[in-house]
Amino acid sequence: MAHKKEDGASRRDFLKLAGTAAPAAVAAATLTAKDAEAAELPVAETRIQDTAHTRAYLDSARF
Repeated sequence: MAHKKEDGASRRDFLKLAGTAAPAAVAAATLTAKDAEAAELPVAETRIQDTAHTRAYLDSARF
């Protein structure tokens, strides 16, 4: 049984490339981001609204 080589990339070659390309892309993105800062939201917008529904959920979630 002769196993002949296909022309082009195989699935194994693709997985090898994907395994090395993803960490390289993350490293490149972190190195190029110079002054990236998160936008600060006012405190009132970051909290959940105090409604009967949220109070019932929080009461039921207590141990």
